[in-house]
Amino acid sequence: MKASWTQDTMRRVVRQSKFRHVFGQAVKNDQCYDDIRVSRVTWDSSFCAVNPRFVAIIIEASGGGAFLVLPLHKTGRIDKSYPTVCGHTGPVLDIDWCPHNDQVIASGSEDCTVMVWQIPENGLTLSLTEPVVILEGHSKRVGIVAWHPTARNVLLSAGCDNAIIIWNVGTGEALINLDDMHSDMIYNVSWNRNGSLICTASKDKKVRVIDPRKQEIVAEKEKAHEGARPMRAIFLADGNVFTTGFSRMSERQLALWNPKNMQEPIALHEMDTSNGVLLPFYDPDTSIIYLCGKGDSSIRYFEITDESPYVHYLNTFSSKEPQRGMGYMPKRGLDVNKCEIARFFKLHERKCEPIIMTVPRKSDLFQDDLYPDTAGPEAALEAEEWFEGKNADPILISLKHGYIPGKNRDLKVVKKNILDSKPTANKKCDLISVPKKTTDTASVQNEAKLDEILKEIKSIKDTICNQDERISKLEQQMAKIAA
Repeated sequence: MKASWTQDTMRRVVRQSKFRHVFGQAVKNDQCYDDIRVSRVTWDSSFCAVNPRFVAIIIEASGGGAFLVLPLHKTGRIDKSYPTVCGHTGPVLDIDWCPHNDQVIASGSEDCTVMVWQIPENGLTLSLTEPVVILEGHSKRVGIVAWHPTARNVLLSAGCDNAIIIWNVGTGEALINLDDMHSDMIYNVSWNRNGSLICTASKDKKVRVIDPRKQEIVAEKEKAHEGARPMRAIFLADGNVFTTGFSRMSERQLALWNPKNMQEPIALHEMDTSNGVLLPFYDPDTSIIYLCGKGDSSIRYFEITDESPYVHYLNTFSSKEPQRGMGYMPKRGLDVNKCEIARFFKLHERKCEPIIMTVPRKSDLFQDDLYPDTAGPEAALEAEEWFEGKNADPILISLKHGYIPGKNRDLKVVKKNILDSKPTANKKCDLISVPKKTTDTASVQNEAKLDEILKEIKSIKDTICNQDERISKLEQQMAKIAA
């Protein structure tokens, strides 16, 4: 039955898809990150987060919790003495890079705290023990952290106290606390495309769609999957919800739901009888979902369309080794010249192996059908605007000339806010807070001066950028005339 669903789908629908021949390829050994002690905690998060600058991996750490942050180019064997981010007093359970600043990462831990870290531009040279801010509000371990997709400095965390807290990281305050909506452990939380809603999967077998600012449940489905093992639920770009879970007979399932009517799924498919939790990774630009089972040695991928059967099997990437976790690169970190449409960072027991997904094309020209404008690093809203009720879609950028990471965007704001409005928030992470008192004023003045310099740099960069565009246009005109 399952095999025939796959073949039948391929026969009937996938024939027209430009993603039908997507193939995965692991990189050569010297491009892996080797000799990493990947975390052994029993928690179903991906243990890995990547962006166009860095790969972060949760590792085994004695006497606390730690994760590695490696510049992407730092491949090969990683020395045991390589610096780590190690401010938590319990194991780290989840990490997430800020979508609006490639040097800011959040971590949630068994020590009941969330910490937000600032990574130096070229990576760590010393271990980092002092976060920019510590967010305290959970009474049990924090297993989920997720940045808001479009509002600056808004971070969501979910803990084993069954509470979801939404923070303004700029001020270090918990502004929304959803502590009475879940009667059991929350398996995962996903923002929708503009960050106006979240959906959650919980141990009580319910999938909920929640409006966090109104603090109300908009839609819910009991027993979305009847099996007892963990589920996942994520929002798609069109507002539908995609879930993975288990049937009563412990078969792995995937399903598609319309939140406006959750009585019956739009599609429900059974896959296999493996018992690893399926982690879904979604690309809104191509409508492809990649399913990575924990403990599996394969990545299956599906295309979501609005024609029956809605979820179309594309292919499977298989390898020999099982995966402990998986990182997923944002679109702006991919090589558009090689038609790369996804890059995964697969965690083994002792290494991290990039896997590149490519659409085979002969042409060297930019393939605009594969790369529609994608979410860029600029925030569409400030935290305050979002908390006041505004919504905004992601600000899109073209990948036509590749993506060049900018420098140090926005981070000063986070630090400045913390210093200006809540100096007490840092006391917990100041090991020598007494002598620091005297330098507070100087520190604030330095921040202001730094702010000024950074503004000037940004203004000069903007001018250069505009001139570059102008030169490029003039060159095009010249070429036309010459032709």
